[in-house]
Amino acid sequence: QVQVVESGGASVRPGDSLRLSCAASGRAVNGYTMAWFRQAPGKGREFVAAIGTNTRSTLYADSVKGRFTISRDKTKNMLYLQMDSLKLEDTADYYCAANWDGTVISGNERVYKSWGQGTQVTVSA
Repeated sequence: QVQVVESGGASVRPGDSLRLSCAASGRAVNGYTMAWFRQAPGKGREFVAAIGTNTRSTLYADSVKGRFTISRDKTKNMLYLQMDSLKLEDTADYYCAANWDGTVISGNERVYKSWGQGTQVTVSA
């Protein structure tokens, strides 16, 4: 089982950039698909982005495509989410998740078995 811990959440202004980090630990973690999800106040959790063991394999939600970039550093067992041009509607708790099957790049939260505690991102004017 992989353990993941998020960090980097902050309060920012619209148009700002922010980078979230996720530290992963556990056996064979580099073989896992990693993803970011978010949950806004009063709403359900939604998919943001995912990346496979082949770091060229990525998937993004339409709402963040072109603004967010997911990446991973296998040498450090780290996952990142670079968020640019932040909008008010990006306000949410952001969660890192891991799926043992690194060949499956999915936005379905049910395939991800390891979850972090979340890091809060607030975008306000």
